[in-house]
Amino acid sequence: MAYTVTPTPAGPVGSQYCVCKVELSICGQNLLDRDVTSKSDPFCVLFIEVNGKWVELDRTETAVNNLNPAFAKKFVIDYHFEEVQKLKFAMFDQDKSSMQLYEHDFLGEFSCTLGMIVSSKKITRTLLLGNGKPAGKGTITIAAQELSDNRVITLSMAGRKLDKKDLFGKSDPFLEFYKPGDDGKWMLVHRTEVIKYTLDPVWKPFTVPLVSLCDGDVEKLIKVMCYDYDSDGGHDFIGEFQTSVARMCEAQDAFPLELECINPKKQKKKRNYKNSGIIVVKSCKITRDFSFLDYILGGCQLMFTVGIDFTASNGNPRDPSSLHYINPMGTNEYLSAIWAVGQIIQDYDSDKMFPALGFGAQLPPDWKVSHEFAINFNPTNPFCSGVEGIVQAYSACLPHIRFYGPTNFSPIVNHVARFAAQATQQQTASQYFILLIITDGVISDMDETRHAVVQASRLPMSIIIVGVGNADFAAMEFLDGDSRVLRSYTGEEAVRDIVQFVPFRDFRNAPKETLAKAVLAELPQQVVQYFKHQNLPPINSEPA
Repeated sequence: MAYTVTPTPAGPVGSQYCVCKVELSICGQNLLDRDVTSKSDPFCVLFIEVNGKWVELDRTETAVNNLNPAFAKKFVIDYHFEEVQKLKFAMFDQDKSSMQLYEHDFLGEFSCTLGMIVSSKKITRTLLLGNGKPAGKGTITIAAQELSDNRVITLSMAGRKLDKKDLFGKSDPFLEFYKPGDDGKWMLVHRTEVIKYTLDPVWKPFTVPLVSLCDGDVEKLIKVMCYDYDSDGGHDFIGEFQTSVARMCEAQDAFPLELECINPKKQKKKRNYKNSGIIVVKSCKITRDFSFLDYILGGCQLMFTVGIDFTASNGNPRDPSSLHYINPMGTNEYLSAIWAVGQIIQDYDSDKMFPALGFGAQLPPDWKVSHEFAINFNPTNPFCSGVEGIVQAYSACLPHIRFYGPTNFSPIVNHVARFAAQATQQQTASQYFILLIITDGVISDMDETRHAVVQASRLPMSIIIVGVGNADFAAMEFLDGDSRVLRSYTGEEAVRDIVQFVPFRDFRNAPKETLAKAVLAELPQQVVQYFKHQNLPPINSEPA
């Protein structure tokens, strides 16, 4: 998910939000030949699933007489990590000039999710006919690229010998940066803070997106205006100059760039007017502000683990009132949570093998309580194949265990943390771990869990807790550090907020997609925050 920053005219950089577009490039290989006298004239149509129906989004140009087309027209689509975005690519041989697809010969299709494409960056798959059989040797290749300029510019500015504007003191200078708008008028991009009582101000370094400052064009002219601040809003104009980002980038730490600040009215009036002071660019650096999608396209894998609460408070799974009772529809709140989160995250893990662990149950043959057991009863290989594998292992283990207690979270948190700690030794942005804990209630080992979470906040790891049933989840809200920083019992603070808690009851009557959105909303930010904190760029990133 690309996060962009909205500059507010008042100066500081605004809030982050997702505005990510992905560009898909399409090629076909060995397409079916439907024309008698020549080769097929293929075009590709992109459909997206909306409420269970395929809706046409766009189509490419037609490649005349070509069974191996590389289409120039790209598909641009909004990317939402927390949604399953189902896509279908269908190839047709153009026969008439009609827009109706049934008028053209069908050459095969391929369906997948957008998550599948971006996690692989490029995929080649067999085209299928309506009956599910291969369309000859025909294949389709889809390549994804993020459409966003993620460069940011950091400027360090100062002034020297600025004009004195205040009667009894010096000036209170600040700078405003403008770029040309589409309407030809100058548009305010950034305002520095005011430095009081000085003609030689040194402003704090500031960072803005390059797109905001100059539309990503380093040669574009920008205007910088210097004012003396007045509390009544009638700021006095000191001077201005025009420059470009390319010119400002000439400034090095040892060699600042000096630009004359000119007041055109004074320049006209006074013959010996030189300037109204000097504005100094002390340093100007362009870097990349990497997004979630940059890390995914760079090859980062999301490693998914599930932890399931099998404590006695859930009730006997054979009793319809139990939270583990599987209803005639084949589901319960535990399964709904596993599906909601798992079906999205599984697209971002190439082998789709997920450890599924249980806690709070007595296990055969000696009926000892375990707070960290493989639900497939294979401790050396707790992996399940895909979300379906987790669901099957869960259903299969229910009759063979005894629900017990207490509700201890820390063993499972520490279990995943051990793997996350191993991943940090690679010193690359290649793996990020996600632990989904589904529980019905109050944590028994709160001190140990707090400590485990604080330690895990230093690792490439996030924890999602879904509370099922109607218990009091106040302790879970406490772990989710949205309102205050989480501390361990030793007083140590979490480096970042890695826990997201959601009560399932809030989503009982909502479409299943809404649970996934709520649960996964903070995850892209947490991934980016961790790798940035470690100064780790995406594996295959280009320099700014």
